[in-house]
Amino acid sequence: MEIIKKPKVEKVRMLERFTAAEPAPGTLYLTATHLIFVDPRNKKETWISHMHVGSVEKLPLTPGGSPLLVRCKNFRSATFVFQREPDCHDIFTSLQQLSQPVELEDLYCFHFTPRSTELRQPDGWDTYDLSDEFRRMGVPNDVWALTDMNAAYEVCDTYPSLLCVPAAASTAVLLGCSRFRSKGRLPVLSYLHSNQASICRCSQPLSGFKARCLEDEQMLELLRGTNPSEKLMYVVDTRPKINAMANRASGKGYENENFYQNIKFYFFGIENIHVMRNSLNKLVETCESKTSAMSTFLSGLESSGWLRHVRSTLEAAQFVAASVEQGVTVLVHCSDGWDRTSQTCALAELLLDPYYRTIHGFQALIEKCWLAHGHKFTDRCGFIQQDPKEISPIFTQFIDAVWQLSQLQPQAFQFNERYLLTLHDHVFSCQFGTFIGNCHKDRQDLR
Repeated sequence: MEIIKKPKVEKVRMLERFTAAEPAPGTLYLTATHLIFVDPRNKKETWISHMHVGSVEKLPLTPGGSPLLVRCKNFRSATFVFQREPDCHDIFTSLQQLSQPVELEDLYCFHFTPRSTELRQPDGWDTYDLSDEFRRMGVPNDVWALTDMNAAYEVCDTYPSLLCVPAAASTAVLLGCSRFRSKGRLPVLSYLHSNQASICRCSQPLSGFKARCLEDEQMLELLRGTNPSEKLMYVVDTRPKINAMANRASGKGYENENFYQNIKFYFFGIENIHVMRNSLNKLVETCESKTSAMSTFLSGLESSGWLRHVRSTLEAAQFVAASVEQGVTVLVHCSDGWDRTSQTCALAELLLDPYYRTIHGFQALIEKCWLAHGHKFTDRCGFIQQDPKEISPIFTQFIDAVWQLSQLQPQAFQFNERYLLTLHDHVFSCQFGTFIGNCHKDRQDLR
């Protein structure tokens, strides 16, 4: 509350973009969690969560007053016009601080108490269990085993405590392979198809220009061996090949085909987080343009590249899903295996398994592919003050891709776009703890 210099401002007007009517003056309230505008004439309230605020901008003074533009992370925006410039400045400085907390413990979820007795605090922790999801896929079995070697997060601190690996893999092979993969993210099972083909995931190898690792080579051979009906296995690197080659200069890179037997390698040029961030910024600029010409909008949409990027993620997922459907095991990775890898694995599994297109199954898919296996929600969504270059709309892009699929085959989904919009809103609202943290370990540490 010490940040809030002015909790209430009278005679504020909220501009409606799509109406020519003169906006009625109302009252703007600034609380510890929300910006609330009350329009008494139309008996309407507009609530904006502080955590939804992406940016706050003071616009040039006008004869009508001092405007303040609030852009939200869920693509809504509002312009408030104050009679007095000092009032505008006070709200501006307070919102800047309230929308960018310093510590994770300052987020809304740590202070939110639901009024309903139906929603208890521990409920979310019991909704999903990784071992239950593996059991649904028929794991463990003769060729796949569950291991708790990461129980203390010592092997890989961004992976879950329970990992599914080939039953024939020894501890020495698993540890050696982990040391050869970026951030220790060794290959683990993500999805097992009924035909015994599987989707596995990992990060890039620390191969540089010449380095090799016998344990890593053995691990990939063991992965291939979990599917006895097919001699080949595919490794899908979701990056553009030129990006993967550039990573070799820093001692990382991609697998050397000379060292891995019976494996085919494919690159799928999904761009990095910086390209995606710039693409979305250009898309939002196009949508906010005051030019009403359709040709201008379409050219802006095209130059943003957003739909092209969504398509590239869907193409990679379709290749993985089709390969598994045909009985081929696929190992997916990008650089560190938590952005493009999460997108590709989740979309491929959504295509393959109708369970993931139910409401409960879609929750399980997000828990497994995104939350448990370490997508960096705190960094990518910009929940707290941090390096802005870490922010990127990777999960937003996934939601868009799912929406595209639901438009193509609406009868294949138990949910519609309202569900996707609500989910996307709450990723950024920080009202619940589901998406707080960069990995499962973070959420356990934060309790």
